[in-house]
Amino acid sequence: MNHLAEAEYRFACLVWDTEPLPSGQLVKLSAAELGWKKSTTYTVLKKLCERGILQNEGGTVTSLVKKEEVQCAESAAVVDKTFDGSLPRFVAAFLNSKPISAAEAAEIRALLDAAQSKEG
Repeated sequence: MNHLAEAEYRFACLVWDTEPLPSGQLVKLSAAELGWKKSTTYTVLKKLCERGILQNEGGTVTSLVKKEEVQCAESAAVVDKTFDGSLPRFVAAFLNSKPISAAEAAEIRALLDAAQSKEG
């Protein structure tokens, strides 16, 4: 999957959060949420349609790729680029910069347990 620029991601989030939606409604939403003009909205929509992320069929905009897929690809790219693919180094850097709650720690442990059981 291709990388989404920050503005493209925020635009795609509007679609993911409200799909299916008429393209005219997307124009209004983009103006309200992103401060975009109609032409900008349609330019970015066309670009993301050409890349196979969104589609505009009969004036109704929907996604072809799930938000979770994009998030997964983006996070893997950050770990690869910034931490040479080392998930432990990424987690250590994150934990050194921001404290987490007991509930967040429990959720992370559950995710690690689930991932480990998939592997084994």
